Amino acid sequence: MPATSRPAAFAALHAANPGFVMPNAWDAGSALILAAAGFAAIGTTSAGIAFSLGRQDYAVDNASLAVSREAMLVRMRDIAAAVPLPVNGDLEAGFGDRPEDVAATVRMAIEAGLAGGNIEDKKPLAPVLYDEALAVERIVAARESIDAMGSAFVLTARTDAIQWSKGGVAEAIDRANRLREAGADCLFAPGVSDLPTIDLLAREIDGPLNMVMGLGNAAGNARDWIMAGAQRISLGGSIARAALGFVRRAADELRDEGTISFAEGQLPHAELNALFARHRAA
Repeated sequence: MPATSRPAAFAALHAANPGFVMPNAWDAGSALILAAAGFAAIGTTSAGIAFSLGRQDYAVDNASLAVSREAMLVRMRDIAAAVPLPVNGDLEAGFGDRPEDVAATVRMAIEAGLAGGNIEDKKPLAPVLYDEALAVERIVAARESIDAMGSAFVLTARTDAIQWSKGGVAEAIDRANRLREAGADCLFAPGVSDLPTIDLLAREIDGPLNMVMGLGNAAGNARDWIMAGAQRISLGGSIARAALGFVRRAADELRDEGTISFAEGQLPHAELNALFARHRAA
């Protein structure tokens, strides 16, 4: 799929029935493996990218341990260039508090070849949400940036009210609807995994709903979540964290037993070479 047509194709997925699953990659190799599995789109994961760089994500002790916007966009550009699919970028909180910071980040994401991106309403390095009026202004600025570029880039507004506010689900619904009115194409309210709450969010939020699996647990079935009303299912850093968990288990076995039974599940060298050659040439 030509890069120029990917935003429009991604937007169409958000209107199609049923919804779709969008697993998250952290580098070109993981993106190519997910693309080869047949998914219609993939996302990036700020957690996976940060951990692959030996840095922190989200709950960052201090700013020096975070991944910069420039470094994050370099990896996102690599991912978008590697696969013939729409790629949604985890743009975190927009890499700046001001609406103009968010607008600049979205503009850079479009220039990097991304088909869409998420903007969060939680303040970085603080356990609180942005004031609702400012959160709305930030999405308005992102929308204006997209429109000014004549792009079909899919703007997702993420509200963390369920996890970080006493208002919980009710506040998440209210915020999501205000962010929808401000110009968001898709709404994202992480923090639940039960079907009744997903059904409630899908009914009360006026727009396509993204739900994330694997946020602190391995519960749920993506197909059931889509049937409950979610339009898009992402996995955040789940696959990346699972991969790093495998590395630690392998290291423990090698250190403690001297064996490498973990290697029995490895992808063959020749198969990976063939996979990457085939997709890079496509």
